[in-house]
Amino acid sequence: MANLMILALLITSCIIICHGHTYHSGQCPNVEPATDFQMNQLLGVWYVIQKTSTASTCIVYNITRGEEPGEYRIEQTSQHFALGLTPLKHEYSYTGTLTIPDNDVPAKMKVKFPLSVAGSSTFTVFMTDYQQYAGIFSCQKVTFAHRRSATILSRTKTLDKIYVDKIRSRLANFGVDPFDLSVVNQNDCPKNESKGFNIHIDPDTFSAANIASVVRSAGDKIASGVEATINAGKKVGTVLF
Repeated sequence: MANLMILALLITSCIIICHGHTYHSGQCPNVEPATDFQMNQLLGVWYVIQKTSTASTCIVYNITRGEEPGEYRIEQTSQHFALGLTPLKHEYSYTGTLTIPDNDVPAKMKVKFPLSVAGSSTFTVFMTDYQQYAGIFSCQKVTFAHRRSATILSRTKTLDKIYVDKIRSRLANFGVDPFDLSVVNQNDCPKNESKGFNIHIDPDTFSAANIASVVRSAGDKIASGVEATINAGKKVGTVLF
């Protein structure tokens, strides 16, 4: 029964996942990127202190260099809000790709996450001191509207209120409502362990064959059905990260 519950949650997450964003009409707001930005100093682990409209907890970013020059990887690890409603010990993570379209404006990047049908989003670092805090703003054009997300990051699990207020004030100056941000709980977060149920999503995760291979451990008949469902879902489903 536990395996079937996990399977159902996983499939649901594959088909439609909408969190961490708000939707607005018109164009993306003009959020100015940080000046004199040094990408190499942004690399490493960041704890999410506040993030737009999320129910997830224990969110951590890890930004590393990619395989290609000028390419970076961003992994987000969290306690997924849906699995958090179950007694399962778990870790939910997905990895996207960061690129810098214009080397003259390195703080204004593009990010692409797996199954983002609408394509890449902007990923703008609008303020940071590299050692304590960072403010990130992402935006993606969607037909006649856009979806946006703001994130306050810290090198530690807590961030002094003076920096939080500073970042929220800057967002307000850009026309981004800081009251859309949710406080992310970083208390009692599990350590990285192999035991428990772990979901990792990267650009290679969501081929129908790959998911079916994982599910086959629970039964070949279930796997065949899942593969058919995913193939059908690719034609009609939308997944948003």
